[in-house]
Amino acid sequence: MSSQTAQRSGLVSRALGALDVTVTVAAVAFWAIVLYWAYSQQISRVQYGVIFVGAILTVYALDQTRQAIEAGDTVDAFVLLPASIVLISASVYFASNFTQVYVIQQGYALEHEYMIARLIILSILYLTWREFGNLFLGLIGGVMIYGMFGDAIEGILGHGGMVELTLLQTLVTDLYGFYGSLTQLTAAWIAPFLLYAGLLFGYGAFDLILRLAIQSAKYIESGVAQTAVLSSAVIGSINGSYTANAAMTGAFTIPTMKESGMPAHNAAAIESVASTSGQVLPPVMGASAFVMASYLQVPYIQIVIAGLIPAAVLVASIAIAVHYTAISDASDQEMEFSEFFDEALTTREKWVEGVRLGVPFLVLIYLLGIAQYTVMTSALYTIVASVVLGVSIPTVSQLLTSEGQSMSAEFVDQLRNTVAGFRRGAIILAPIAIILIAINGVISIFQVTGVPNKIALMMIELSGGVLLFAVLLGMAVAILMGIGMPTVAAYVIVAILIAPTFIADFGIPPITSHYTVFYAAILAGITPPVATAVVVTSGIAEANFWRVSGAAIKIAAPLFILPVTFVYNPAIVSFDLGMPTVVAGLLVLAGAVTMIYGLNYPFKTGFVRTLLLRAGLTVLGLVVMVHPNQLLKLAGFGVFALVFFGEKVMMKGMALPFTGVGQ
Repeated sequence: MSSQTAQRSGLVSRALGALDVTVTVAAVAFWAIVLYWAYSQQISRVQYGVIFVGAILTVYALDQTRQAIEAGDTVDAFVLLPASIVLISASVYFASNFTQVYVIQQGYALEHEYMIARLIILSILYLTWREFGNLFLGLIGGVMIYGMFGDAIEGILGHGGMVELTLLQTLVTDLYGFYGSLTQLTAAWIAPFLLYAGLLFGYGAFDLILRLAIQSAKYIESGVAQTAVLSSAVIGSINGSYTANAAMTGAFTIPTMKESGMPAHNAAAIESVASTSGQVLPPVMGASAFVMASYLQVPYIQIVIAGLIPAAVLVASIAIAVHYTAISDASDQEMEFSEFFDEALTTREKWVEGVRLGVPFLVLIYLLGIAQYTVMTSALYTIVASVVLGVSIPTVSQLLTSEGQSMSAEFVDQLRNTVAGFRRGAIILAPIAIILIAINGVISIFQVTGVPNKIALMMIELSGGVLLFAVLLGMAVAILMGIGMPTVAAYVIVAILIAPTFIADFGIPPITSHYTVFYAAILAGITPPVATAVVVTSGIAEANFWRVSGAAIKIAAPLFILPVTFVYNPAIVSFDLGMPTVVAGLLVLAGAVTMIYGLNYPFKTGFVRTLLLRAGLTVLGLVVMVHPNQLLKLAGFGVFALVFFGEKVMMKGMALPFTGVGQ
């Protein structure tokens, strides 16, 4: 029996090894397709989108099957493979018969194509459920049911209904739906940037970030916590999912914060906020910047410029909140370098890392911001620069300092890192692609049934035409739609459903409307009762979910106010980084600091006085952030300054000026 068990174990081990190699080969082949199309564009974007779906699902199917077998879940593997094979085979069929299906048969399909469409829908539903759970299965399945039986609904949300064949055409056979514009945008713009993210992982960029953060922690009182903010925010800005980012970076930041003496719920809260807020950081913004540029029909660099001041306000206020949270704990907030790395980088190694990681980023900034290349072309040349420098710079450095044998070994190591980066990029992309494919289908049904117009009428009716109520209602819908989704998927839904209403019916500028719903959508990550980022971090920290949620909301309070701030202070979100935008940003930051200070500073003035201070400063900060009058903002911040310096005097036991009141 033991011999049979050992033999079975050996077979499983060999199968896993073969699958592991196959995943890597498939990932490299997938990126070869992506990069070749970005360079040549010899086929239409629609046909390329169809091929992209089959290619990325090949990688996903192989990798997830490997994981299922490794976990001993053979049932999952047996169900996963047929679902993926259906989607892969469908992509091959539609790509091979593209002209016939997309041009000649537009509006109808053959019977076997309708059968393929039915299998595709079932496969998409399964993969969505498998990757994102019951909530998204309910969302996508519910929208399909709504599309077919809308004639049974009375009132504003009712519509004429769709027969089954119309649904199949909408979702699949007309090559819109699951293969539509969002999937094509993912294939053309988002995918190359996630390859760049994978290469950064492969070349150790995030180890370098951690090294820098540990060094900076020596000079900052809240060093450990700020390290979590820096690493999570930077990685989160290109990761595309605050939930995945919380799991990835939280695995090392949360234990580190706990070891420094910080309570578990605060450590988890800081990580969840940092992972969520990272999604708004330019230039990638969790991949949403590309979609926003496409929707607004403006150059991508304009979207990045418009997001700089809001992101600066958010990052600064969160850094201050984290500082106050950290110093209120009995933690030493110091990080031992030896706990993370065996040895420090030499000067030569620092130069090597700086050149090979920094130059490709400068290439990206130059091509996008100065040369005004397209997003896709900029990403292509950035990837080429990253691979060339990532392999050659360490190899040449080794040649200058060692013998030829060491150089060849270094060259091989960097090739392995490159391949690992290709694989990592594909694995990061796969779940994001799956949910965006599914969301593309949802959007198509919404458009056919006129849901965006119905939502607009509902918002106007429920808000009574009052802008503030409409914004708050829109934020509530955005949070609800954003629950657990990758950032870009959440943004897409609210950009279709809510932003047009703000623009057409309330006169809010398009860029302001889109940034409003974008910032609101990511709030789902830290808003109970779902708060998926908090769920992940509280599990890692072994902390109470509700305590973590409360601490996260205190730290991220300005994030909940910023969407409203954009509407009443549109200068803060501007394509022009002129003085009005900078001044508006500074005044909003003043309000954010006031609120953060009130909520997070460790006052020592007695329970009642502390409670009054917190409530008063929170309300004052909210008014300063939102109110459009700049003189009122300055006056409000002046009040905060008096309270701030007055509290410092009281902390030292001195009397307040003109009052004689001591501590």
